Amino acid sequence: MSSYGISQYPDVEAIDKRIETLTHSPIRTLTADQLAEYHAWYEQHTPASKQAAADAEAVIPGGVQHNLALNDPWPLAITRAEGAYLHDADGNRYVDFLQAGGPTVLGSNPPAVRAKVLELLEHCGPVTGMLHPAETQLAKLIHDFMPAVHKFRMLGSGTEAVMAAIRAARAHTGKAHIIKVGGAYHGWSDQVVYGLRIPGTGSLEATGIPAPALSNTAETAPGDLDALRALLAANAENGGTAAVLVEPVGPESGTHPVTREFNAQVRDLCDEFGSLLIFDEVVTGFRLGMGGAQGYYGVTPDLTVFGKCVAGGYPGAGGVGGSDAVMASYAGGLTAAGQRALTGGTLSANPLSCTAGYHTLLEMDRLDAPAKAGAAGDRLRAGLDALIGKHDLPYVTYNFGSIVHLHTSGVLHLSLSDPEFFDKLGPRKDMLEHMSMAFAAEGVITLAGSRIYTSMADTDEVLDEALAAFERVFAKIPAA
Repeated sequence: MSSYGISQYPDVEAIDKRIETLTHSPIRTLTADQLAEYHAWYEQHTPASKQAAADAEAVIPGGVQHNLALNDPWPLAITRAEGAYLHDADGNRYVDFLQAGGPTVLGSNPPAVRAKVLELLEHCGPVTGMLHPAETQLAKLIHDFMPAVHKFRMLGSGTEAVMAAIRAARAHTGKAHIIKVGGAYHGWSDQVVYGLRIPGTGSLEATGIPAPALSNTAETAPGDLDALRALLAANAENGGTAAVLVEPVGPESGTHPVTREFNAQVRDLCDEFGSLLIFDEVVTGFRLGMGGAQGYYGVTPDLTVFGKCVAGGYPGAGGVGGSDAVMASYAGGLTAAGQRALTGGTLSANPLSCTAGYHTLLEMDRLDAPAKAGAAGDRLRAGLDALIGKHDLPYVTYNFGSIVHLHTSGVLHLSLSDPEFFDKLGPRKDMLEHMSMAFAAEGVITLAGSRIYTSMADTDEVLDEALAAFERVFAKIPAA
């Protein structure tokens, strides 16, 4: 069994104080002339991507399908992903710290997994709608790594898995209310587009969603146990809370970090009020360690939501698992009429996804990939911290193993209660996009310029290359 990837837990109180200072300080960003120079770099070095973006815009809303894609000045057309690197249509190479949102802990397109997928496709279509042995192999393997997952239901995405988990929680408890921690992203289904990314924003991003769809959803501030208890108590007077959803390291993969004790304290509150605890391990599952966040924290959730890594970065990456009693809520076949919680999906648990997931998890365990990716995250975070100090910048960096955060604008830590919220939101959001663009031009792809996922493919050589790129950007920031 492989080890966990967090060598030292972040000092959450100290981080919160530094982020608070960042959000109340003038933004330190690139000048208009420097941005113009970067735009000129894109014009000169990425013409094929520019043309591809123009072609896409004619047939795709906004010209891009992926919410995580770099958009400024246009999306990069990636034609090759291998190991630690991405390559675009113009032949430029980038260190890949986006990792499609986090599933590729082994690095992109690992040969051992690819070989198993190709072997499958030699004799079986990617989807049959029938039972395949890889479904059972994957479910058994997940249980071996996470004993709380007695049963596992494979689905198509993390969004679907959250929908299914909430439905099972309501069916099992007979209660309707759900509580999430503000700022967390649990997919884009109607009932959870609430308090996204910035805590306290409620239905701010719920365009196109009828208000009744959110009538049983509420949020509490990250780490605020008193508020959670008060909300659980209030809901108890109105039918009760079916489930509390948490990202174990904190909302947005730890963008709003929580203390090491937080999850156990939420577990106790859920038990006290007869609510289920749902761990959203779409990112942390198998990335923190093969036992997931639940193994690292030593906390047993009632339901676990999976995504991304459960299919090794291949499509069809999602699922939900839990105890026999709760998982019995799910319908199977066409004869369950009205007795259980309906789930489904033509492409769910297809042979290709299950085969890829099974062999990815085996390979990750064999190579101790979470620990190696975590060590890379430690080294990168230490290097970024040194650069921040060297250039006297107010930026904040910390990591949960291979999940590395770099806050430069503090935009996700603004407060809607601030009368100047919307005045601050635009410039700080723009800064984040500008930093992301600059990092890419220097050879590093990040998640929105503020989150970095490392993999075991990130050798010291790769990390040195990346840190040199970050320094080239930091060195351009004008002095305060």
